[in-house]
Amino acid sequence: MPTNFPRVRFGAFFGPFHPPSTNPTLSLTRDLELIEHMDRLGFAEAWMGEHHSGGIEIVSSPEIFMAAAAQRTRRIDLGLGVVSLPYHHPFMVADRMALLSHLAHGRVILGVGPGQLADDCRIIGIDPMENRRKMEESLDVVSRLLAGETVSEKTDWYTVDGYLHMLPYGDVRLAVTGAWSPNGPNLAGRYGAGLLSLGARTKEGIDLLSGHWDVACASANERGNTMRREDWRLLQLTHIAETEQQAIKDVSRNLLPLNNYMAQISPAAAEFTDIETLVKANNESGGGVIGTPDMLVAHIKRLQEETGGFGVYLMLQGDWADDEATRRSYELIASEVMPHFDGSMPPRARAFEETMTSDLAGAKATILAVDAARARFDAGREGQQP
Repeated sequence: MPTNFPRVRFGAFFGPFHPPSTNPTLSLTRDLELIEHMDRLGFAEAWMGEHHSGGIEIVSSPEIFMAAAAQRTRRIDLGLGVVSLPYHHPFMVADRMALLSHLAHGRVILGVGPGQLADDCRIIGIDPMENRRKMEESLDVVSRLLAGETVSEKTDWYTVDGYLHMLPYGDVRLAVTGAWSPNGPNLAGRYGAGLLSLGARTKEGIDLLSGHWDVACASANERGNTMRREDWRLLQLTHIAETEQQAIKDVSRNLLPLNNYMAQISPAAAEFTDIETLVKANNESGGGVIGTPDMLVAHIKRLQEETGGFGVYLMLQGDWADDEATRRSYELIASEVMPHFDGSMPPRARAFEETMTSDLAGAKATILAVDAARARFDAGREGQQP
């Protein structure tokens, strides 16, 4: 692993995406069980979204979901991915985040965005064209409240005059979404927050990554902040199996309709009519890998070169495959992909190479030691004879 790149950690980003024909109670339970599985395997992060329409992404409060996940896990960080700030009073966002940080003993990341689903805005009567402006106003208040400040401010959509009577469990980590516009990266730099690149699922989105990172760094420099590549997260469509053919077979269960749903709500997806074309487009675009561990290793190395390095590879998680195949995908990534990027492989590979090129030095040394021990033992027995 090149030393100029940060170590890559791995995680999953849940919409969550569940076909409307599934039992919602069982689907949410399976999401929690998968996060438990990820925790045991050593994954770094799990993220859960906020949506209120569409019938597919069925978590309306990532805070509530992650409070449940916090009680089932020990190490994995839990990201709110993302809280749609224009939908909420900023004081309530900060206050709920403070509570969640205690329930999770600090293992939470506040991801924020402007909101994505047009029907969400219609249902609650807000203008989506105002969302980015409102997001900026809200994030300023939320970050100040979480830092312990007293905030007095009145706008056309909220009034706040007070402070959090319970501060969070340590410093709250922030992450701002960036997909197509430079607005998100600019905000990330303004607050020294992590950058959550949700548009890295298409060639067009990948082409924007370096420019977005430059925007974030320039914004951070203007305010005396520092952007850390370790806190840069890229989201991609990924499923792994022992063979490429098996991976395609696994996702043929539900990927096509769920992908075509995403195409209706996001420019990061396009509609397809068959699974083979979808998989080929995904793999060739650089927006993810549906294939084998070796394919994913090579892909992430290319991403490092193209971006200059990033900190977290997030896999878009949905009901593309059945439970067994999904869990197996995460197991293969943990066992056969992570070691290439977490720093654990080079010293082990060096030690193995030194052993294999030692001309049987270890075996020869053992033989000499055994012969010497036998000679000492025999000499001792002879000395004890009358």
